[in-house]
Amino acid sequence: MKLSARNQFAGVVAKVNEGAVNGIVTIDVNGTPVSATISMAAIRELGLEPGKAAYAVIKATEVMVGKGEHLALSARNQFPGKVVSVENGAVNSIVKLSVLGGNTITATISNAAVEELGLAAGEDALAVVKATSVMVGID
Repeated sequence: MKLSARNQFAGVVAKVNEGAVNGIVTIDVNGTPVSATISMAAIRELGLEPGKAAYAVIKATEVMVGKGEHLALSARNQFPGKVVSVENGAVNSIVKLSVLGGNTITATISNAAVEELGLAAGEDALAVVKATSVMVGID
């Protein structure tokens, strides 16, 4: 299956914290943990358990970009890295950051945010993604 989501990271399930309705699945992507909050039904249907190969899938529109190594936020996934490129559109820009053990994460953010944050190739930046915005897939 091919997906339109720009960010698809292959990894291995490191941990599953089960809850009554939802669980938190942590996928190790090149040494970086990516947390996903998904339903217990999905965890069971996908057979997610430690050691199983899985993908963390994140739409570019769900990726926030900030400055700094770590921000005091409730978002579980914060990936420091460097801006690889900024492609400006009429209203929004596509920002690519090198993170996750050499992977690239893509964010769609407003041109105003790009300007306010001073985002340009080579600049340090932080990709932020809520665990509820991470989908999990398997082969």
